[in-house]
Amino acid sequence: MSEHSRHVIERHCDVAIVGGSAAGLAAAVQLGRQRRSVIVIDAGEPRNAPAAHMHGFLGHDGVPPSAFAAIGREEVRSYGGEVLTARAVDVRRTDDDRFVVELVGGHTVVARRVLAATGLVDVLPDVDGLAEHWGSDVIHCPFCHGYEVRDRHIVQIVTHPIGLHTAGLFRQLTEHLTVVLHSGIDADDPALDALDALRAAGVAVVDGPAVRVVADDQGRVSALEIADGTHLVAQAIVVGTRFRVRAEAFATLSPDMTDHPSGLGQVIGTDPTGRTSVPGLFAAGNVADPGQQVVHAAANGSWVGGMISADLAQADIQAAARPSANRDDWDRRYSGDQIWSGNPNGSLVTEVGELAPGRALDVGAGEGGDAVWLAERGWQVTASDISPRALARIRTVAAERDLTIDCLPADANSVQPFPIGAFDLVTAHYASIPRTADGRGVAHVVDAVAPGGTLLVVGHDLEPMRAPIDTTTRSRPFDPDAYVRPDDFARALRGSEEWVVERHETRARPAGAASASHHVDDVVFRARRNG
Repeated sequence: MSEHSRHVIERHCDVAIVGGSAAGLAAAVQLGRQRRSVIVIDAGEPRNAPAAHMHGFLGHDGVPPSAFAAIGREEVRSYGGEVLTARAVDVRRTDDDRFVVELVGGHTVVARRVLAATGLVDVLPDVDGLAEHWGSDVIHCPFCHGYEVRDRHIVQIVTHPIGLHTAGLFRQLTEHLTVVLHSGIDADDPALDALDALRAAGVAVVDGPAVRVVADDQGRVSALEIADGTHLVAQAIVVGTRFRVRAEAFATLSPDMTDHPSGLGQVIGTDPTGRTSVPGLFAAGNVADPGQQVVHAAANGSWVGGMISADLAQADIQAAARPSANRDDWDRRYSGDQIWSGNPNGSLVTEVGELAPGRALDVGAGEGGDAVWLAERGWQVTASDISPRALARIRTVAAERDLTIDCLPADANSVQPFPIGAFDLVTAHYASIPRTADGRGVAHVVDAVAPGGTLLVVGHDLEPMRAPIDTTTRSRPFDPDAYVRPDDFARALRGSEEWVVERHETRARPAGAASASHHVDDVVFRARRNG
């Protein structure tokens, strides 16, 4: 699970989702619940990032967008999905009808299906100071943030006749509404007939254009200046935006783009299931419908995630196959040169050196550095891994050193992958076991320990891996929070009379097999099962 900054990593999954906001995360949850491996590629640029809170989402009203996204990421991870801090720069098809998603920095994700959930960019009119207050005192949606500016002096900048559609909604929120007709408005446009009704209802209508937002000493909006120098009192400004969908990464695929009925921009065209004109490429959220609020985008993402699940299920039925993308991901990583040093992990040597040899299970054995070291010291070793190629490497090394190591192909999240109560030592060093909502992988590893036996789980201290990065220059190929970690075992055994926790600490990692160029401390959890 370490990030190897010197190596380019190729990941494999069922579905790559480009965009980690409401639509993308909701789709990932649906797919994860269908046991599809999902990698979400999130550059950290949601449309609602400037807003302090989001509204109109039942059960989440008033939640900051960042907090909402954090909840969604955790739900995705709870079903085995990953959320990469990364930026997709190009998506292309392969000869076998898969997709290669190229990330900034050179890493790639290969997927059977791709979901575009990249959202859009609101393009503000060229009015000095407007962008600086966007998302706070400058808003555009009466449903998203209108209630929060109720009864204030609101000035609405109309840049397109369609902007008048919301004027009546803002009039309901305040008796202090002024409409400013900005440049680019054709005075003869039939849509402007609505102005007479607004004037008759007491709304002030002023010819623009708007030129500058005026702020008070506290930095809050206080007025809008128009071209003749007049300052219109404003405690909030409403502006109609044009939009640009974030579709640059899909340019190579050239999905059909369609003009939005508003005339304010283009969207990626889809059918009702979210399919685009490119087979295997789906789209959801604002990239397909700019009118969706967060609640609608989440619902749409959930729907399209279900459609992708059905599409993959049908393809697998036709192929009479039930592939494991997680196994394929690791198998392909072990198809090239040796990844690890072949040495045992330092924490294993430190923790196990004084134990009397017995039966040992090495979970996530990889290329076998730990399993070989144990076997050389008299342990009867079973090396388990999801990757057949990794186990083949262990067999080769064991034969070269005349060692007996049983190799067990197993997914820790499958049904009873390990013999129950059969091992005096169960060890898992940096094992990439995807998380599940029911903690199945943790339970299976724990259950494999015999009475009187030792459980040793070692993982990376994740804090350095969570540090923010600039996704315009770098991408992370792994999600450090997507896998089971030592703390999960500590929680599972907390309060149990059957177990004695001997160690749960963070400490400097001894020299060992990991080849990462940066140092990461170890989190060590060691417990003994009562005999």
